Amino acid sequence: MKIKRNAAFKLFAYGKEKNKYQIRLRVTFNSQRLDLSTGCQVNTLNAWDKDNELVRNSYRGPKGETASTINDELRKCKDAIDMVFQYYEVNDKIPTPSEVQASFKERMTGFRPQRPAPEPKIILAKPKEPSMFTVFDDFTKKCGEKNAWTEATFEKMTAIKADLMNFCPKLKLSELDEDALTGFVAYLRDSKEIHPARRKKESEDERTENKPLRIGINNSTIKKKLEFLTWFLRWAQDNGYTVNRAFKSFRPTLKQTQNKVIFLTKEEIAKVKKLNLSGVPRLDPVRDVFLFCCFSGLRHSDASNLRRSDIKGDHIEITTIKTADSVSIELNEITKAILEKYKDAPFSGNKALPCYTNQAMNRSIKELCKMAGIDEDIRITTYKGNVRTDEIHPKYELVGTHTGRRTFIVNALSLGISPSIVMKWTGHSDYKAMKPYIDIVDSAKAESMTKFNNLL
Repeated sequence: MKIKRNAAFKLFAYGKEKNKYQIRLRVTFNSQRLDLSTGCQVNTLNAWDKDNELVRNSYRGPKGETASTINDELRKCKDAIDMVFQYYEVNDKIPTPSEVQASFKERMTGFRPQRPAPEPKIILAKPKEPSMFTVFDDFTKKCGEKNAWTEATFEKMTAIKADLMNFCPKLKLSELDEDALTGFVAYLRDSKEIHPARRKKESEDERTENKPLRIGINNSTIKKKLEFLTWFLRWAQDNGYTVNRAFKSFRPTLKQTQNKVIFLTKEEIAKVKKLNLSGVPRLDPVRDVFLFCCFSGLRHSDASNLRRSDIKGDHIEITTIKTADSVSIELNEITKAILEKYKDAPFSGNKALPCYTNQAMNRSIKELCKMAGIDEDIRITTYKGNVRTDEIHPKYELVGTHTGRRTFIVNALSLGISPSIVMKWTGHSDYKAMKPYIDIVDSAKAESMTKFNNLL
């Protein structure tokens, strides 16, 4: 038989000033809980690594004991409690708390007590473990309110909940062990149905006949979903729910390539700018907003939200929607001309530029770039498990609203503008986010140097 159980170390303050902490091993099984003494203690909370449930390496106790000595004793306690339960599992018996306590002490000391140990104080666990999805809803509600989640974050969490329910509708937090997590990854990779996007103009017949576009998602998307799942499980554990500890060490191998940065070159921007749109005037304002992003570095959301009051002579001052960063961006001839073009347009909310939804902009930008002949073949490599997929796309299929911001960053760096200045314009807080763009520019410089090979 298999006895479901959970064992974790907890700190208990003691002493007159409550400034010392005993380390006890809390064991939960068969709807019962007991705390076992480990004989270890620390005199500061800073010495305790809560995530790994070990004493930090730099700690030294009041009697000179090292972190290594204490951690070895804690590992011995964990091994001892596992052996206790393995003994009862082999003998097909569920022990009482006093039997667990006596067996644990025997294994730790090697001494078998002549009299039964006193019955420890028993704290009855909740008779019924709450549904994982009930806990997930609680997490979404509380964290969403506390951290002011955006609509996009709520949508991602809703998608993860749906994935978990499709994987196993009756899954419990305590059952989410390594085997279950591995099964969830396999479900996302091999079984999850990905439906094609439905456009508003589709007929009802087309909607009902829609079939899944493909089965399974690639490794990079799986990794993002696991990061959100880990966030939820840590929250559940911190809020007193019984969570299987397997997620802390679950690190599946998910081979993936670095995301390709899609941007427009100087020549491609010129093609878009010079494109004759007399036959499709609806694309003219789309082009203006896109070019404004290419020459200012604004995200589409911030360009659409730009007010005339944000324009301060030769620069604009905004608080970004995504990150709430306050940025000041100087205007150049291109951005000034676009703002001047729409200065008297009757936009709602006193906005400075024509507004379109992100989806509508994406479709129109692809159409613009296709008309401009931006059709260089781009190879996109993805992995699903260990299976590599290479797909060739014309470049216009890969551009979108965020291409404008990427175009601004790459071309700014190519012009020799300092990364620190570019980061002030874009609101990036560290070089990690800028590194892919810097690598592109460095690669382009190295390629340009080869042109000197034919000079003589």
